[in-house]
Amino acid sequence: MTRSRNPAHGVKPKSLYTAADLEGIEHLASKPGEVPFVRGPYPTMYTQKPWTIRQYAGYADAPDSNLALRAALAEGAQGLSIAFDLPTHRGYDSDDPRAYADVGMAGVAIDSVEDMKRLFAQIPLDEVSVSMTMSGAVLPVLAAFIVAAEESGVAPAQLAGTIQNDILKEYMVRNTWIFAPVPSMRIAADVVDYLTTHVPKFNAMSISGYHFQEAGADAVLELALTFANARAYIDELRGRGMDIDALCSRLSFFFGVGTDFYVEIAKLRAARLIWSDLTAKSGARTAKAGALRMHCQTSGWSLAAQQPQNNVVRTTIEAMAAVFGGTQSLRTNAYDEALALPSADASRLARDTQLIMQHEMGLRDVIDPWAGSYMMETLTADIARRVSEAMDAIDAQGGVLEAIRSGWVHRQIHESATRTQAHIDDGQQVVVGVNRFQSSENDGAFSGCLEIDGALVRAQQVARLSHLRKDRDSDMVARRLSMLTDAAQSGEGNLLALTIECVRARATLGECTRALERVWPRYTMPQRFSAGIYGEERAHRGSDLAGQAWRSACGRVGRLSERIGRRPRVLIAKMGQDGHDRGAKLVAAALDGAGFEVVLGYLFQSPGEVAAQAVNMSMDVVGISSLSGAHLELIPQLVDALRLCGSPISVAVGGTVPAAHVMQLKRQGVHQVFGPGTLMETIVECFVDMVDVLLPPGGAV
Repeated sequence: MTRSRNPAHGVKPKSLYTAADLEGIEHLASKPGEVPFVRGPYPTMYTQKPWTIRQYAGYADAPDSNLALRAALAEGAQGLSIAFDLPTHRGYDSDDPRAYADVGMAGVAIDSVEDMKRLFAQIPLDEVSVSMTMSGAVLPVLAAFIVAAEESGVAPAQLAGTIQNDILKEYMVRNTWIFAPVPSMRIAADVVDYLTTHVPKFNAMSISGYHFQEAGADAVLELALTFANARAYIDELRGRGMDIDALCSRLSFFFGVGTDFYVEIAKLRAARLIWSDLTAKSGARTAKAGALRMHCQTSGWSLAAQQPQNNVVRTTIEAMAAVFGGTQSLRTNAYDEALALPSADASRLARDTQLIMQHEMGLRDVIDPWAGSYMMETLTADIARRVSEAMDAIDAQGGVLEAIRSGWVHRQIHESATRTQAHIDDGQQVVVGVNRFQSSENDGAFSGCLEIDGALVRAQQVARLSHLRKDRDSDMVARRLSMLTDAAQSGEGNLLALTIECVRARATLGECTRALERVWPRYTMPQRFSAGIYGEERAHRGSDLAGQAWRSACGRVGRLSERIGRRPRVLIAKMGQDGHDRGAKLVAAALDGAGFEVVLGYLFQSPGEVAAQAVNMSMDVVGISSLSGAHLELIPQLVDALRLCGSPISVAVGGTVPAAHVMQLKRQGVHQVFGPGTLMETIVECFVDMVDVLLPPGGAV
């Protein structure tokens, strides 16, 4: 018997609730806009003003993205959320050799204030709220935005929006850090300090739980990590003497909304309950400080490449959960995002989904319609209690920074994701069109996906950089960059204020980053995965058919090991600036459970570095996880590097690879390409075949 969902951290709704379940719940008599704000931060909520429809956009270069942003505003978007490409996140200019393959591929390339001016051309920044997803390179990106606005006639005090500026979560899941945690905390605090004084309408930090959910965290872990991070930021800023009420009033939050409908609503209501309590214990007294304001996004991970039109239904129901949970703004994913960058039609449908919800469905007519529900109030209180216990567990690790350093946070998220994947693969957790109710008429191929000519974007950006450097006052740039370095070294001065002066002189994003690298070298973290969990879940659970398939695949690995006298060796690696590692860790855990010897490589490697590691460690197969769109540039270079070494190592690729690219990669020497939703036993069988075909007579290698 299968079930349709995966209960979050043991938060499994009962089949029946009664009034007895409400006993002892203290918030039941509360009202919207009043402590503890569980019913919403504002008294009238959507009855007077709907949530903001945010369009998350950014691809290729700034002029291309500018057209998309202006179209979104014309078609109903009420605020903009900017997606930057991976080199921008990681502080590289587009002409940096380590960034070339990722330029413009998963967001817009921003190298200078001139790019930022192109990005927002003809967009009234004194009227439109702008949210920027940026934490690692927050200094030069935010500086470029402020200077670009000034040069278009919009003063900093007129700017409204949010900068993510949540660096701690990067060390836990998203991995677009640049510097080590301690100096990064100083950068984040300097941003808050500067914006508080000079850009008072701009939220100085959006603390993110969304990325925890996308990486595999359940509802309780998502909230616990989010608020543990928030508490760390509060402690850092209070240590600078910042007023606690002013500080908490300038913080906002960002949550993911997944497929467990009732739990997700309760999670958002519980988040406000937790924040109200946390701020009160921190000494905050004003209502504004204790009223949590949030942005939500429907789950990208829940989107399936198979039968992608089903994603419209998933996203719509997730969006309803966000609205019932009381979000202040919302981004709905496009249904084709599991395949590639969203097409224009899919993006328009995602926006229209929210417009229909706002104007046709009556969802704005009642404030917190779940209030008093036996089920919802019980779930809300239960999640809040469990989050408090999880935060105590983080404290027991020595606090959130120590929990990052020790790997405790990574283990919690990865093990949760691994169990979820095992339940999907064995059929316990149903995904329509993926592991049940499949349609042979739609295998996930979709012809309308947006494709980026990365080489063209890179060439345009390189030309613009050359022109910028030729026309600027190089001596002034050098002096201001030197001042930025000195401030990092001395610990004195506000780093954002100094970066603004660098950017105003036309220093590039990469140059500002390198000025700080002279004091704070780029940070590296070891990659880890939890061995044993996936195999244990598959061994003891699942339908007979799924269990037989897994056991059969494991048996083939065992027989292969006997033939060659050792376990077959696999290197799982990522290349370029793509730090999204959920898939890589899951595949590593599954292959280990099946009997392979698995090594998980460092992030941000070049093709040559991956090839050298594979050859030096005598690997049989290299598996590359690719989610950034850079596969057409990076994978052939890896294949060529292995050939130059005279190595017979086979290469497989998994991730977001459009159907049109699969045959191209195979012609270039890739043995197999695995799309989203591929069962782990299928990957295991293919890896056995890849090793088997290379065996010499007699079987030993």
